[in-house]
Amino acid sequence: MEDKIEVIVGDKGNPEHMKAMLDMLDLYMQDEMGGGRPLQPNIAFKNVEMLKAQSNYVFFLPKYKGEIVGIANCFVNFSTFKAKQLINIHDFAVSPHLRRKGIGRAMMSKIFEYARENDFCKVTLEVRNDNHGAQKLYREAGFQECEPPMHFWERAIHAR
Repeated sequence: MEDKIEVIVGDKGNPEHMKAMLDMLDLYMQDEMGGGRPLQPNIAFKNVEMLKAQSNYVFFLPKYKGEIVGIANCFVNFSTFKAKQLINIHDFAVSPHLRRKGIGRAMMSKIFEYARENDFCKVTLEVRNDNHGAQKLYREAGFQECEPPMHFWERAIHAR
């Protein structure tokens, strides 16, 4: 089989697509840049149920030699400054043994195509400051630091 890369928009109603998404998310989470821990079964189950219910969830699955080898979990959001929707890439990963084969670039191209087709104003993402490989890919895809530069902050909310 040739080394063709195909990127498909995932179907939340397709159990095979959801399983592939979880498999790729687990692989990403086990990577150093994903925290180095496997996806717990109870969280995997909850992810499937919760993501199916998210009307703003869209995901992309790259295939290389017929096998799904990555994931881009994205969420549609809204820019009040542009009065248009945008897409935020939340998780973006390629199987470690297949990096630097153009798979990440192909996923980016598909996400940009999807954004254009749906009249989104931009694509956003966050990236770890020590993830130089991903930063290189993102720069090559046309991403740049926000102007003015922004910080990504969080506050954990703990159940009572």
